[in-house]
Amino acid sequence: MAERVKLHYFNGRGKMESIRWLLTVAEVEFDEFFLTTREQYLKMLNDGDLMFQQVPMVEIDGMKLIQTKAILNYIAEKYNLHGKDIKDRVKINMYTEGLIDLMEMIMILPFSQNTQTKLGNIETKAKERYLPVFEKQLLDHIYLVGGRLSVADVLLMECTLMLEEKFVGILADFPNVKAFQGRMSKNPAISRFLQPGSKRKPQPDDVYVKTVKGVFDLNISFP
Repeated sequence: MAERVKLHYFNGRGKMESIRWLLTVAEVEFDEFFLTTREQYLKMLNDGDLMFQQVPMVEIDGMKLIQTKAILNYIAEKYNLHGKDIKDRVKINMYTEGLIDLMEMIMILPFSQNTQTKLGNIETKAKERYLPVFEKQLLDHIYLVGGRLSVADVLLMECTLMLEEKFVGILADFPNVKAFQGRMSKNPAISRFLQPGSKRKPQPDDVYVKTVKGVFDLNISFP
């Protein structure tokens, strides 16, 4: 029996959350090992586990993978969530990288100053730059690429939920995206993931922020 996938990160969303989402949709069970102290992080560095001194780190198939996009691509390829050919894959990658850009704006908020200004900027970009792309694509399509579920769909589901947490009703002008969200929520694996007690993480709180800063020895906030 293959070893279970192991996730090394904080007990919070951050860049690992998309990986949790994708593994869940692929119905891959995983164990989590949470960073809580700087000593744990330094040990990982000393052991050579972090190629660029970064987390997330995922142990899978005898490898220790870092870099979120690389990890997502590997999981998507392994579990047939990356399209049928190279043209599908590049479209999927364009969608996923756009979604990651948008979600990272939200991820950084707890570590930022002037959050109200940043929230306004995120809402504007979501409505004017990102959501229109998906609204148009989903007009005549159930899924974003190739007529079947892919990592791009999984990340879009995650992203729309993140947006609604910050901006209630933001999908009102994007009915195709909202309908997509409804369809995705009926996926059995996603439905379970959205229930209390799953491995889905809540919005970051002060404890999460303090832990991240302590592990990385950060004493500054982003402007």
